[in-house]
Amino acid sequence: MQTQTLIYIILAGIAALLVALLQYVYKSQKRKRLYIILAFLRFITVFSILLLLINPKFNAITYYDEKPNLIVAIDNSESVSHLKQEDNVKTLYETLQSNSVLRERFNIEYYKFGDDFEALDSLSYATRQTNISNVFKGVSEIYKNTTSPVLLISDGNQTYGADYQYTSTKVGQPIFPVILGDTTQYSDLRIQQLNVNRYVYLRNQFPVEVFANYSGTGSVRSQLRIWSGNSVVFSKEVNLSTTKTSEIISTSLPANRVGVQSYRIELAPLENEKNTVNNYKNFAVEVIDQKTNIALISERIHPDLGAIKKSIETNEQRSVSLLTPREALDNLEDYQLIILYQPNTSFGNVLEAVERLKLNTFTITGNTTNWTLLNASQAYFQQEVTNQSEDFQPNLNTSYNPFIIDDLAFDDFPPLESEFGELTFLVPNETILFKTVNGNNLNSPLLSTFEVNDQKHAVLSGEGIWRWRAQAYLDKGGFQEFDNFMGKLVQYLSSNKKRRRISVDYKSFYNGNDNLIISAQYFNKNYEFDNSATLILDLKNATTNTSQSYPLLLNTNSYSIDLSGIEAGDYTFTLKHTSEPISISGNFKVLEYNVEQQFLNADVTKLEAVATNTNGKSYFIDNASSVINDLMEDKRFVTIQKENKNVVPLIDWSYLLALIALSLSLEWFLRKYNGLI
Repeated sequence: MQTQTLIYIILAGIAALLVALLQYVYKSQKRKRLYIILAFLRFITVFSILLLLINPKFNAITYYDEKPNLIVAIDNSESVSHLKQEDNVKTLYETLQSNSVLRERFNIEYYKFGDDFEALDSLSYATRQTNISNVFKGVSEIYKNTTSPVLLISDGNQTYGADYQYTSTKVGQPIFPVILGDTTQYSDLRIQQLNVNRYVYLRNQFPVEVFANYSGTGSVRSQLRIWSGNSVVFSKEVNLSTTKTSEIISTSLPANRVGVQSYRIELAPLENEKNTVNNYKNFAVEVIDQKTNIALISERIHPDLGAIKKSIETNEQRSVSLLTPREALDNLEDYQLIILYQPNTSFGNVLEAVERLKLNTFTITGNTTNWTLLNASQAYFQQEVTNQSEDFQPNLNTSYNPFIIDDLAFDDFPPLESEFGELTFLVPNETILFKTVNGNNLNSPLLSTFEVNDQKHAVLSGEGIWRWRAQAYLDKGGFQEFDNFMGKLVQYLSSNKKRRRISVDYKSFYNGNDNLIISAQYFNKNYEFDNSATLILDLKNATTNTSQSYPLLLNTNSYSIDLSGIEAGDYTFTLKHTSEPISISGNFKVLEYNVEQQFLNADVTKLEAVATNTNGKSYFIDNASSVINDLMEDKRFVTIQKENKNVVPLIDWSYLLALIALSLSLEWFLRKYNGLI
């Protein structure tokens, strides 16, 4: 309490005493005892009221005990069941749950992980991918600034994601791996990696690169074959030993037929080899006979150009040519899409040729755009010319209809720089991204598309899209999602197919461990997205001749169905509306491959490294019970008494109000009883 407040309280006490004495004691000669009581009650009342006016503040201190957390993360992937460790995991889990001493020492939280990190409800060992780094990322976010050791129950075999041996050091918590699986080393031949392009072109040769690995003692000889149907299209003898544990086999295969072509690689197994699943691998390529050619025309050098070209060309069906306006004039008709990057005065002839040839365009504007020329060269949109620039951030329009847009957290993307002023469309258009400034949506288009006279066009008002691709990498750990967004935009703009009331988004083939999600959109007769439709997918396995129907679920501006986990084979499907005669059909192939069954042993080396790097300790499942004793005896994990200090103003103390009411009531009663009122 401050000295000034203490002085005010003393003065308030003196003032209250003087008021009480002046009213009841001064010059009073009778009923002296009664008047002293009344004076005391008046003193209490006045002093309490003055205290409320001064409103001093007090520190209220409470103490509480904080136990350390114990994070138990259990591997729920198929590799655990493949290594026959389900019973061991169940026994350890039940031991942890039933140990009352451990529960008294720790706040125990149970999680499971595979391709995601989530609270444990049950264990199925059905997850087809493993990303252990997600565990450490989740723990570091949820249990930051707490004492939370991690008990990691896993075989350590990761199929995708960042290397968990290095991400574990960022958790800031000791990690205690419990290693599942047989540590005995067996002789094993396996196809470690396969590199092949997803798309190839008709009558071309496409490269295939195979990494064959061997672990064991002695020298071995095997035969690597590539099958197409019942025919061997490539064969080579492979010789490996303890000194030569791997070999790279490269070849080229012909693409003679259009469509999806399936192949099977076989590495002949050793005699008595324990795991032969990893000796085989299926792959496929899609043979196409036409490539989408795109012209990216610019007069200046800018990082956007490289980002756009790289993003579009991640799909091998597309080729981007960087051209100056002069170079582009010679062969504009050879391209299915023209990207006009910041048109300036040198674009005059190009803009005239684009309009004459009725080509599809994607116009990207910025600080060097000549808006006077661009406004005069077309009749679709007009930009207010201010010769001033402004930074605009994107905001996704979830009602955009022409194709399905995934939200990449656009609100967090860096701003683009463009002309300050209003962009007005003179034809019907649909906005993908709106402009925002400081979080305020301006309801002005940043990225829009429109269709005129069987042509498709898009306008992006801003330069700096290379920052978006970089931000997507930081957010998602890769460029794939941003490149998919650009790919869908380019696919829409480069196609002259008429719009249908029902559209479907899927791939021609999927690897066995891919997420198989089919998305669709349905529009009413005015081509407005209908979010009340009931869509059914009739799926037929052409290999087994079995059929099944699935309802699609509404997801913002699209419908989708997750078919991940269906068995390998050739599939045909029909997507239809339940009450209207509208449908669309397609087909795809699912290749047989289970990455979780490629492992023969636990990854002991990496799990032990995680324990060492984080000041933890590793255990094999056979002696996992000792981890409980070690956790209980570890002096780093003790209950801490913490202090919670709150500043409480006197006005919040309800007892003082009750005291004022009581003293006033007693004073009134005594005065009334003794005839003083």
